[in-house]
Amino acid sequence: MTAAATLSQSERRVGFGLAVALVLLGLLMAAGARHGVMAVHGTMAMVLGLYLVFSIGGAFYDPEPNADRANQYYDRPTRFGIHMTLIWAILGMGVGVWVAALLYWPEATPAVGWTSFGRLRPVHTTSVIFGFGGNALIATSFYVLQRTARTRLADSISPWFILIGFNLFCVWAVTGYLMGSTQSKEYAEAEWYADLWLVVVWVIYFTLYIRTLARRHEPHIYVANWYYMAFILVVAMLHIVNNLALPVSFGAADSFTIWAGVQDAMIQWWYGHNAVAFFLTAGFLGMLYYFLPVRSGRPIWSYRLSIVSFWGIVFFYIWVGSHHLHYTALPYWVQTLGMTFSIMLLVPSWASAGNAIATLNGAWHKVRDDATLRFMFVAAVFYGLSTFEGSFMAIRPVNSLSHYTDWTIGHVHSGTLGWVAMIIFGAIYTLVPQISGRETMASPRAIEWHFWLAVSGTLIYVISMWNAGITQGLMWRAYDESGALSYSFVESVQAMAPYYLLRTIGGLMFLTGAIICALNCWATFRSADPLHEPLDFPLKPQAAE
Repeated sequence: MTAAATLSQSERRVGFGLAVALVLLGLLMAAGARHGVMAVHGTMAMVLGLYLVFSIGGAFYDPEPNADRANQYYDRPTRFGIHMTLIWAILGMGVGVWVAALLYWPEATPAVGWTSFGRLRPVHTTSVIFGFGGNALIATSFYVLQRTARTRLADSISPWFILIGFNLFCVWAVTGYLMGSTQSKEYAEAEWYADLWLVVVWVIYFTLYIRTLARRHEPHIYVANWYYMAFILVVAMLHIVNNLALPVSFGAADSFTIWAGVQDAMIQWWYGHNAVAFFLTAGFLGMLYYFLPVRSGRPIWSYRLSIVSFWGIVFFYIWVGSHHLHYTALPYWVQTLGMTFSIMLLVPSWASAGNAIATLNGAWHKVRDDATLRFMFVAAVFYGLSTFEGSFMAIRPVNSLSHYTDWTIGHVHSGTLGWVAMIIFGAIYTLVPQISGRETMASPRAIEWHFWLAVSGTLIYVISMWNAGITQGLMWRAYDESGALSYSFVESVQAMAPYYLLRTIGGLMFLTGAIICALNCWATFRSADPLHEPLDFPLKPQAAE
């Protein structure tokens, strides 16, 4: 059964209308721009719209879905989201290994513009953070919301619009970078029309979430939903404010931000660090608070502590972005504010990490025997370690050594590889058998291989970058007896060679594990009982999990 066949006749008409609207939008963009990046992206939207027109049109007169579907969870969008999560993981991590290798073999770059480090690096960050992480958050949020609210998603069109629209934004972003189109804002390089498109997608996402919660059968709103809602709401606020820009013309991709000077820097890092806070932390804590208890068979150690942690993280995190701008033109009191709140943030962050680890009391034998649960345990450990490191690096004297060095790169990847990716893989290995109608993944042994590749690759990567960064910081501030610098910048670059090689090896190991995960998921979906493939699990009146 196709995805369109799961829709009612009225939903197919709405979907068909939206597909036609996408074709017209793409045509308008391509015709208005005539050439350049915006014209290419308009053509992409038009092709996608035509594909959807024919897909929905081909199923237009198929039989209506089961009349009892209101009493069934709607997991087809989640399944599509998992597919896109794994596709973006392989793409983003593959490009990441490529750019890491370029730092060791810079002569390997062909004389072609799109292969340069400057264009490939944002492809890597966008693909991993938004493609891999974003699709995982959206897909799991649909799954978790339905199970904790004991109700079906409020409608069947919105989840498809959200997932397809979000992935169109990601494709526009990475292809734009390869063609040289960028706003030059960290984690926000996409141009103005892509940003506007994402606002529409995100508003529908938040609306769907609230509508579904409003029709819940479970009176209590489980804590995971609070984290997911904070992620959706705050990311919308951050995205809109940071990307306020004036386009050169409505037929060109170029634009100019309305912020200038130090205000632009402050807004950018208010956005940048809170993208880490609410995209890479709050949303994934929602994932952790649902899938860890489900997999371990243990309730959260302290539900009250999870609520206290939520409010602490939401309040403290929003103020810490200025610690990226120590020793700059930013007012000193703003720098101090960011440093102070960064240190205070350690309390709710460690409360969440400790709560997760304490949940495993009485289930350590499962951690030993279950690689999926081990992914979640390692994620909680790395979350605690990376949040401590972040608070430590925000202290001004420490920042003077660490900033602009590869220590920061190591810190970021201890969070993204050790925390974000590990909890995603743990959630995927828990979720995929459930929506496939199977007891386990197709190859439990492959999960073991993936776990050890992921952990080994993360440790090699992070430890090499920690050493590289501290070496850089010490070399840059070393003076001889006459007061001159002891080392030239070139010498500090040459000293990085062994660390960059180790970084590439660690990244390649992590990528290999992600490929194993994708193949395992593909085999699991392929071997699922055909009777379960188009059906969702029925709702059962029982206490919330």
